[in-house]
Amino acid sequence: MTAATREDVLKALSDFRDPETGRDVVRLNQVPQVTVQDGKVNVTLGLTTLCAPLWPELREEAEKLLVARLPAGTEVSVEIVEHHRPAEKLGTIGLTAKAVVAVGSGKGGVGKSTVATALALGLARSGAQVGLMDADVYGPSVPHLLGTTERPSLYEGKIQPIIVDGLRVMSMGFIVPKDEAVIWRGPMLHGAVQQFLKDTAWGELDYLIVDMPPGTGDVALSLSQLLPVSGAIVVCTPQELALLDAVKAVAMFRKVNIEVLGMVENMSWFVCPNCGSKHEIFGTGGAKKKAHELGVPFLGEIPLNVSLRIQGDIGRLAECFSDPVSAPAMEEICRNLVRNLAAKRRSDPQLPSLSVLG
Repeated sequence: MTAATREDVLKALSDFRDPETGRDVVRLNQVPQVTVQDGKVNVTLGLTTLCAPLWPELREEAEKLLVARLPAGTEVSVEIVEHHRPAEKLGTIGLTAKAVVAVGSGKGGVGKSTVATALALGLARSGAQVGLMDADVYGPSVPHLLGTTERPSLYEGKIQPIIVDGLRVMSMGFIVPKDEAVIWRGPMLHGAVQQFLKDTAWGELDYLIVDMPPGTGDVALSLSQLLPVSGAIVVCTPQELALLDAVKAVAMFRKVNIEVLGMVENMSWFVCPNCGSKHEIFGTGGAKKKAHELGVPFLGEIPLNVSLRIQGDIGRLAECFSDPVSAPAMEEICRNLVRNLAAKRRSDPQLPSLSVLG
């Protein structure tokens, strides 16, 4: 039986595409170690934290690729380690992030802020570097969901974001007293969004999650003008009345040239804690069907869950990832989002950066 060689391993892995850049991991020097001995192959594969939620399945993908390409009977083991690739500055705003994801809805009351915050928490829990910007200036609820009343400070002319549960967070709720209303016209909203993006010391991020105001207003236009947005997620509930507004939200993002990365259906069903029966209070499958009609990916369903409501009310939303009902739904939405981003980048690889010689 022919034994595998190191060269065989690297040749096989040259077909494994980095989920961040879409390029060959061997050429990108993301295979720091390969050992071949006695019919056993051990590979260390470096991946960035942008795709951290997918590391287990990417390890399995690499192992299957090697098993298929190497001589029969070869034992294969792949270990994933962190590969650091600096994020680039986006546009002229100075934000350093690899992906900016806006979370919006056509109307209020569908759980948009809860989904945005849980999405940010889930990405951070997986190992990604995440910022959460609460751009819902009229009703900033992110501070309450995270249970913090801190006020941001200034250091060297930059607003220092509040650090909560591994997130770097900025919200109008940190600045304006909770019993005061924000009554602003479009230019003031644009200025606030610009300041949050430009003057906050976000550091280097994998993801900036932006909790948008409900409806189709000025903030989406401002965001699209200030920096390249990776895409948007639209949150809705299953009933037809809510879906009518969700369709408008999809149209709004498309009109300002922000790709819709997916739809999330919240309050999809309720499981009675006493009898265990499932109740579809607002109907079922409406968002999934509408996403298919609109040509938009469907990211997942979140059940109507009493403990999720309690966790948000008491400012401990991070605990939803310990809840047996909420956690699987939230984690799957995170993975689906990252899968879609990775698939897009793999199908359209980034060009390598070239230095300009003077």
